[in-house]
Amino acid sequence: MKSNPFDGFFRKKLFFSLITLGFCLTNVSPSNSSDSVPDLNQDLLQMDLPAIPKLKNEGAYLYYADEKPNVKLVLQLASKRVQVYEDDQVIATFPVAVGKKGWETPQGEFKIIQMIENPSWQNPWTGKVIPPNPNGPLGERWIGFWSDGKNFIGFHGTPGENLIGQAVSHGCVRMKNKDVKQLFSLVSLGIPVTVVNK
Repeated sequence: MKSNPFDGFFRKKLFFSLITLGFCLTNVSPSNSSDSVPDLNQDLLQMDLPAIPKLKNEGAYLYYADEKPNVKLVLQLASKRVQVYEDDQVIATFPVAVGKKGWETPQGEFKIIQMIENPSWQNPWTGKVIPPNPNGPLGERWIGFWSDGKNFIGFHGTPGENLIGQAVSHGCVRMKNKDVKQLFSLVSLGIPVTVVNK
């Protein structure tokens, strides 16, 4: 006897997946048993569903659900260091380059609003796009924490690692590529970022 692939566990999984996607089953009697799954219409099981379209630039934008609620960043502009705190204990610290005179990195309380692996960069003056490249202007990671709706400021890698420890950027926080990759692994969207001048 051939077994039905929609029996048992897989049938339950399909049922709950369809409910999650917004499908509603009618003529289902309520039950007191949590193990009871209504019979699915055979037409529904054999229905051809359209393929989900592929995302443009798939993998460029990473949004993580694994929030790290006890993690925060403190960027110290004068000492040119960023510290990662977990439960009020410093777990990592990295040297950085910050905004130069006239292009100072904004101070205040912010949150991480973007996280991108292998980011491309668009020149804000010419519009020219430089594709992802470890030696590109943003290096291998982007962690955005400020935006006015048009411009963004964040932590990113740099090919000019010899400039780390100086005030040389247009407001962004440059890091060694190995350091920004480690920072990327320690944070998630929504993490607080405090920028102070000390």
